Order: sequence, then C-alpha cells, then structure tokens
Amino acid sequence: MSALYVVGTPIGNLSDMTPRALEVLSEVDFIAAEDTRVTLKLLTHFGIKKPLVSYYEHNLREKGEYIADRIAAGESCAIVTDAGMPCISDPGEDLVRICAERGIDVFVVPSPTAAMSALAVSGLSTSRFSFEGFLSVTKKQRTAHLEEIKSLRHTLIFYEAPHKLKNTLDDLYRYLGDRRISLCRELTKIHEEVKRGTVSEMIEYYSDKTPKGEYVLVVEGCTEEHGAKSDISAAAEYARELIGGGMKTSEACKEAAKKYGFTKSEIYTIIVK
Repeated sequence: MSALYVVGTPIGNLSDMTPRALEVLSEVDFIAAEDTRVTLKLLTHFGIKKPLVSYYEHNLREKGEYIADRIAAGESCAIVTDAGMPCISDPGEDLVRICAERGIDVFVVPSPTAAMSALAVSGLSTSRFSFEGFLSVTKKQRTAHLEEIKSLRHTLIFYEAPHKLKNTLDDLYRYLGDRRISLCRELTKIHEEVKRGTVSEMIEYYSDKTPKGEYVLVVEGCTEEHGAKSDISAAAEYARELIGGGMKTSEACKEAAKKYGFTKSEIYTIIVK
C-alpha cells in the first residue's frame, strides 16, 4: 500500500531492532535515510536490500516533495534516521508534514528513543517533563530559550553533541542554576554511561576531560531555590555583558542590581567568584 512509514531503528544495540521494523523495511519500495551509509550498514546486517534516498536537513525541501510525489504515485516509503525514532529533532518531521498536507497515509513503527530511555534511568521525576531538543548555537536564540524555560517545574530533556557539552553545561548553570542533572551518553552501546549529580559537579568533572559520544541531558525542574539562583545568575550574566562592553565592574553590578532586584554586593560576589 502506498504510504509513508516512520520506522524507528536501534539507538545503539542492534538487538533492539523489532520484527515489525524489519518486516516494513523489507516490504517498502524505497527508504529515505538521514545518512545512507549508516542505513546501508544496518540493512546489510539484517540482509535487506532496498533503494535508498538521501534525505537530510540541507535537502529536505527538494527531496521531501520528490518522496511525496513517489508515494502519491503508488509507491511505499520508510523513513529512518541514523539511530532511534526519526522525526524527533530530525528533518523527518518536515516529510511527515508534507505527506499529511497531501492526504498521504503515515504509519509509525516505534522503537527506543534516546530521550525517553535517558529519562527512565535519570533518577529524576518522570511524571511531567518536556523535550527541549538541541539548544541553538545562536547566542540570542539560546538565551531566549533558556529564559523561557527556567521557571518550568517539570523535568527538562536536552540533546547535545560532545563538542558543545561544556558550553551547554555553563549556560545551564548560568540561567537555570545548580540543579540536579543526569548526563547519559552512548545509550545501549558498549560504552553506555549515566552520570548523576549537579550541574556544577558536571562542569567540574569535564573541566579536564573531553566529552565523547552523543549526550542526553535530563535536568531537574525549577524549585523556589533554583528560581532565585537562576534569576541572580541572569543578573550576573547581564553585568558581565555590560563589563564586556566597557563599563566598570562596580557600575555594571549596580545596573544589574537595579534591573533584577538584587543588591550590588550580591551580584559583585558572583562576578568575582
């Protein structure tokens, strides 16, 4: 039947591949893959031979319509990502939207996801949570995102690449405060690791270590204590920006205190520390 199948693949351990996923991948006419090289290895492992179409962030507009046209003409397609569920912080969401708008059937073949797997072993509250994906590399958008979520009381889940982890931990401390956090990397793989502690402890841990592997960060929701620390951290950051612009430290702390409602000495202490 002509349709798009959103097919989840293992996030690390190939034993997590489901019988239904193998069945669908074996029966569709072609497969849209984030990285055809990665998907080819997966298919080869399970003895599946199918035509592959490269579909990723930088060609999604052009290839999305092309894939939808083929499905509308009677073919069936499975979309996969390199690991886990496609369409979650992934270009596949755009293809699903195109198919939905054109009345093309879309079916899901679920598998493990890094976000839910990390949440389950985090040791933090799982009753309410929000998936925040990747923080923007643009400072303005990144700051706005963290400011928007800093008061949320439920658990927060982020994805992060190893080379960006240290900066992200610094920003989490600056805007959210020193909360409990679980850092999960290489989930279900040989070197799977879950580190639990506070944001400051993780910053210290990675001060002389190079992060390796893809990370899921599970962060405690805001409490009254965190809210206060978060606000004063934002005040200190504002003061640092003023200092970076040429203002004297004492004047910068005074301006920040006026804007955020803290004393000049409180902000000065953080700046010096």
